[in-house]
Amino acid sequence: MRWQWLLVAALALLLRLPFLDQAIQGDDVYYLAGAQHAQIDPAHPNHGRYVFLGRMVDMRGHPHPPLNAWSLAALLALVKDIREPVFHLAYALFSVIAALSVFSLARRFTSRPLVATLLFMATPAFVVNGNSFESDIPFVAFWLASAALFAGAVARRSMLLVGLSCLAMVLTALAAYQSVVLIPVLGAFLLLRRERWLPAWFAILTPAVTLALWQLFERFSTGALPASVLAGYFHSYGWQALSNKLKNAAALTVHTAWIVFPLLAAAAFLRRSPRWLAAIAALGMAGGIWVDAHPLFWASGGIGLLVVLECIRTSLAARGTEDRVLAAWVAVFFAAALVLFFAGSARYLLPIAAPVALLVTRALHDRPRWLLAGFCLQLLLSLALSFVNYQHWDGYRAFVRDFRQEFARQRVWINGEWGLRYYAEAEGGLPMVQGQAVQPGDIVLTSRLAFPIHFTTGGGELAPLAEREIRPAVPLRLIGLNSRSAYSTVSLGYRPFDFSRAPLDVVRADVVMERLPQLSYLPMNAPAAESQILSGVYQLEFERWRWTGERAVLLLKPPSAPSRVRAVMYVPEQAPAARVRLTVDGVLVAEGQCASAATCEVLSEGAVSGAGTSATLILTVDRTFSVPGDHRRLGVILTEAGFVP
Repeated sequence: MRWQWLLVAALALLLRLPFLDQAIQGDDVYYLAGAQHAQIDPAHPNHGRYVFLGRMVDMRGHPHPPLNAWSLAALLALVKDIREPVFHLAYALFSVIAALSVFSLARRFTSRPLVATLLFMATPAFVVNGNSFESDIPFVAFWLASAALFAGAVARRSMLLVGLSCLAMVLTALAAYQSVVLIPVLGAFLLLRRERWLPAWFAILTPAVTLALWQLFERFSTGALPASVLAGYFHSYGWQALSNKLKNAAALTVHTAWIVFPLLAAAAFLRRSPRWLAAIAALGMAGGIWVDAHPLFWASGGIGLLVVLECIRTSLAARGTEDRVLAAWVAVFFAAALVLFFAGSARYLLPIAAPVALLVTRALHDRPRWLLAGFCLQLLLSLALSFVNYQHWDGYRAFVRDFRQEFARQRVWINGEWGLRYYAEAEGGLPMVQGQAVQPGDIVLTSRLAFPIHFTTGGGELAPLAEREIRPAVPLRLIGLNSRSAYSTVSLGYRPFDFSRAPLDVVRADVVMERLPQLSYLPMNAPAAESQILSGVYQLEFERWRWTGERAVLLLKPPSAPSRVRAVMYVPEQAPAARVRLTVDGVLVAEGQCASAATCEVLSEGAVSGAGTSATLILTVDRTFSVPGDHRRLGVILTEAGFVP
């Protein structure tokens, strides 16, 4: 049997070799920021600060504890620089741990352990996300190691294995908050097997104890609980809204169908399901057509619903301990995922990939050819998705590489996240913040896909320098423009992946050219408004008005004759701003009190004359506010301002 262990380890490494040069992607940039901060504060890698979606945030609110940042920090300390092939080769160790742990579990639960392990290794989220530096694969590696060691400890009554299992649970807890779900999963294992061995019952509390001790360490050493900082961000970004939870539930159900190849999953779970369960799944499939008529969505939703319902039914059955244990694992974690998560990403379900693969193998143990055919089809799909993923992130790296000389000569702003942000920052680029004012001569790199934010051109206008379409050779999409894939986030659609030949993303570079102001009186919907807004005014809404911050700065053409200065705005009921001040070129010209829930006009008493080729009008409010889901600081709704014609 030793050769099978070696084969599993070799196959896990082989999955990673074609993608060792994978570009920095997704949330890698934030974990690498933590790794860089750990070089100066090793005990607190999550205490750095960085710009996220245009806002400076505290990394103590990061949704993952520090294990992944520590892992990257150790590699950075050894290598002295971020080198993609070296880092990916080191991270392949986590894939090996995960695969060997599944093989250990499969030997206990199935008669075909190697086939079951292969089914797990072909899961799209395992193949694709194993090529990133995010915490998903380290987390699932230690989660599965915890389960495998724990099962062995209970079977042998081994205190040594209990201790090793607890160590693995500590690492699991330091990788992700959802590690606490191990407690009910392993608790169900003990309950269903009617185990009374006290060391095992105490051991399952390890994730909760670890997280509590880490929270206390952070509280006493820095004065803040990471969980409370995270909760604040959840509230301000509106991530826990019911609408997000419902979308998350739909996407996770769809992704469940693709943990193993859907036809294989349908064959396995229909084989044991009563007819009424199949009827419910069919109704869910029919209802899915109302949400998205594409068969990739409603067929996946129906099969995913079948898998979840069958696992719930099996876990409550009176007989069949092994099936009940595996089904309870799936049911418990899936229920927790509905509560804990909000984005509906496929990688969230990696902890149930192993039990689903084991259940399918147990159901079809007498159909080995079916199992191998399903493995081959799923692996082919997963590798194709990984190739698309590689070309996506490599497109950002190549685009920045072509602009290296520009970084040395001009200031470059980055209007985007992910790999574009990482590679541009590595060359000296600066991340944009909300309402950023760029100046003539600056260059702006913008991705249409990677969460671009609103900015102003500081009295100039954008002139195109270069544009590149990122269009992978394979017409599959994990994420992309005009794509309805929920693989990474449910905000774009509900499909497990999508098909498209359109560009996945369009990246462009623009230079800011100087331009004199055209208007003396500036309606917010005027075509010239964007070039005459210097700072503190957000994007146009409803083709009429714009929100201001605390301080809005406009560039105006001086009037031909002395004129009065006016600003027309609306103060919403929830806005606390009451006093508005207008200054022109640093001189206070008007001040007014505005009532809430009413239109307000502030008008200077005397005429004002401008000098030179431009005049600067500054509108300030005494107080600002924000609303859940919108992290901007808001003042008043501005419709027009300037020298009265």
